[in-house]
Parts: sequence; C-alpha cells; structure tokens
Amino acid sequence: MRVMLLAAGRGERMGALTKTCPKPLLPVNGSPLIVHQLRKLQNMGFREIVINTSYLGEQIQATCGDGSQFGLDIAYSHEPERLETAGGIVNALPLLGDQPFWVVNADVWCDYQPFPWVRLPRGAMASLIMVDNPEHNPSGDFGFRPNGSLALRDEVQTQAFTYSGMGVYHPDLFKGYAPELLPLRPLLEQGITNGVIFGERFRGSWLDVGTPERLDELEKRFAAAR
Repeated sequence: MRVMLLAAGRGERMGALTKTCPKPLLPVNGSPLIVHQLRKLQNMGFREIVINTSYLGEQIQATCGDGSQFGLDIAYSHEPERLETAGGIVNALPLLGDQPFWVVNADVWCDYQPFPWVRLPRGAMASLIMVDNPEHNPSGDFGFRPNGSLALRDEVQTQAFTYSGMGVYHPDLFKGYAPELLPLRPLLEQGITNGVIFGERFRGSWLDVGTPERLDELEKRFAAAR
C-alpha cells in the first residue's frame, strides 16, 4: 500500500518558526518532524511514499531526497499554489495508483501503527483514524454509527471524536474532481451522508503539532521517554 504524506501546508500558526522553514522540517528530538514520520513508515513495512509539497517545498525534497536513505522510494507531487488536502490528493492520484492508500499529515505525532496490508471495509471509500477530542477541538468532528461507519456531528447521540489526520482512502472517493483548491471536509461529509466513510477509534498517544506550544509539548514527551 502506498502512502501520501501531506506536507504542503504553510504552517502559519507556527509564526516565525516557519518563516524560512516549512513546518514538516521543524526539528524535534534532533530530527525534522517529517523524518520521524518516514522512519516510522519504513519500520512498519511501507516502501512507496508520495509527498505533496508547496510552501518551501524544495527544502523538503532536499532533506528527504529519493527516500533511499530511509529505505523508501519517495515521489513528489508539487503544488505551485497549495490546493488544500483533497485538491492535493487529486493532484497526486497519478502517483498513488488505483488501489487504496494511506494518507498521513506530516505534522501529526502518534503511536498508532498503520500496516501496509490494512483493507477497507466492504463498500467503504475511506476509513479514518479517530481520536479523543483534544483541547483545541473539544466538540469533535464525527461520531460512529453501530455498523462502524461515521456519522455527522449533529447526527450523533453520544460522543463525537476528532479526525486524527490519518486514514485509508480509496482513489474513487476523489473521482471526477480536478486538481484545484479543494478542502477535504466537504468530501468526507458527503461520503458520510452516503454511508461510505468508516472509522476506527484510537486510544493511544496522539498530538497535532500545529502550534509552537504543541511542538514544545512533543519535545517534552521525547525528553520524558529518554
């Protein structure tokens, strides 16, 4: 199974830290965030990685290269102007093939262990990894129906959970769309309404490294684990 590693974001919430450095290259525990991701993916058995780039993307490509230093085969999907998540995936589809693929945010830290042989449930167009709601998203994104498919938040009678930034997607979810500015959430909401988006709840360690404070928190986690 191939992996799409989302690395095109500008990282505006990081302030001055990303003025001259793309967010995926911000260092933590001595290595860039994206390098931690690549090492983990290689350890789990993945080999073919597609990285989308935009803001300061040449720095990401210079750091990651062709992937051989990590035991990976890396291809790049460059966006002259950022296309948002779904638009970026559409743009990269020629590199991702016609089989389901993993999508992972480059700025997510998580001890979830994806495996290359994971399969989508029958009839599913995606299966998202859902986590308990962090402080910055207390209401969550989606809930679960009894059959394991996801439900919109206003449909949920109990707790909603937060999309982790990780999931398995079938390329047909993006069929018919052009590589243009296209956010992911509307596609997910339509798919949820149609009953083709499933999910899995993950209860382990997860952190969206989207602010300097959360970057510091991740550094402290590494320090505590030494």
